[in-house]
Amino acid sequence: MEIKQFEDKNLAHYSYAILSGDKIALVDPSRNPQPYYDFANANNAKIVAVIETHPHADFVSSHKEISETTGANIYVSKLVGADYIHTSFDDGDTISLGNISLKAMNTPGHSPDSISIVATDSNGKDHAVFTGDTLFIGDCGRPDLREEAGAIMAARKDLAENMYDSLRDKLMKLEDDVLVYPAHGAGSLCGKGLSEKNVSTMGEERATNWSLQDSSKEDFVENLLSDQPFIPRYFLHDVGINKAGADAYKTSINQVPLNTSSNFQDSSNILNPSLRIIDTRPEADFKKAHIKNAINIMAENSFETWLGSIINPNEKFYLVAESQAALAEVIQRTAKIGYESQIELAFVSHSGNESQELFDYKQLMQNETDFTLVDIRNHSELKEGKIFDQAIHIPLYELSERAMELPTTKPIVVHCAGGYRSAAGASIIKSKLNSVEVYDLSENVKKFQDEKAISL
Repeated sequence: MEIKQFEDKNLAHYSYAILSGDKIALVDPSRNPQPYYDFANANNAKIVAVIETHPHADFVSSHKEISETTGANIYVSKLVGADYIHTSFDDGDTISLGNISLKAMNTPGHSPDSISIVATDSNGKDHAVFTGDTLFIGDCGRPDLREEAGAIMAARKDLAENMYDSLRDKLMKLEDDVLVYPAHGAGSLCGKGLSEKNVSTMGEERATNWSLQDSSKEDFVENLLSDQPFIPRYFLHDVGINKAGADAYKTSINQVPLNTSSNFQDSSNILNPSLRIIDTRPEADFKKAHIKNAINIMAENSFETWLGSIINPNEKFYLVAESQAALAEVIQRTAKIGYESQIELAFVSHSGNESQELFDYKQLMQNETDFTLVDIRNHSELKEGKIFDQAIHIPLYELSERAMELPTTKPIVVHCAGGYRSAAGASIIKSKLNSVEVYDLSENVKKFQDEKAISL
């Protein structure tokens, strides 16, 4: 048995290929199926099974496309109510793969239809468990994503109670040396305290994972429900896409309207002013020149998450990049959350009639009260302490709807924890409030904190 782990760092997502002989089973594949085809070709093997541990909220899976391309069977719990052709895979069901077997365990908690898969070797010994979003390394899955989506909807408290039982009655019965392969790692919003590690063992998790320690169900539920991260707008949307099965990846991205100019300019006013413009260029380029009301979500690690947190499902938008190569990449990344069909037009642009001054953070050292400070960090970050005592707190994912709450009597300075989100936040506020100067503190938030600490 060979287990190949594939990592999408931008979404902190792990998927897997399980190889036995000349047959492969995939677990929770990402939107682009090509890496799995390449692995199969390199090993002269055939993909015969695709297993979905549940309908994912944070990314779009390629399970349906892979099945249609390779003839592989899709295995998923009957509780999903999947709209695509599939084989039910629940407690007691097994898949023979070469000289190994894969066993299904229903492990509700993250969702009502979650399963885990136990890989048993040729000697009948449990070798590994693929836990989906049920058990993570250092944490377990959040239970609050299925109150409004899926064939079965469930209250978060009920799912938290299910999680307690699934962990103890199913997963904790596995031996200590069984390898644990989760669907996500640190940075995912599907849990609140995921480890940087990409593989563990049941023994290690039993010893160190908070969710597997002795506790009453009541205490476990209270702990699990507290301080979960925010839910991006696209999460419930993606549950529906995955329940139905997504369109073919390449076909879908090739249908995105594309302008091939090296510097598109809206000289003919062809852009619809009611649609938002997502400019993915580096912050310095955006500040130098950009199209009016554009929002700067830089094409860095968390682009997909913030795009899907600011833009609503089914909302059309324009997509801007610094080059054709960069544009192709951000279109592909947009497709990972199922938003590619929402792109009204994708184009390269280096110009525009708007610019934004770089902000000298030392002005804040002289007098913070000269500015309206806006803290766009998440609620959980705010609990760890304020950076500016007088800052108004509006999380980035709420800013589009709440920007009009901000006073306009003084220039506005936007900050986050490290600089990435403040670029988006400042551009959102500027698009909503044209009557006030808006500045981005950017990475200088760290310099400000350092210098303030020295001065104290």
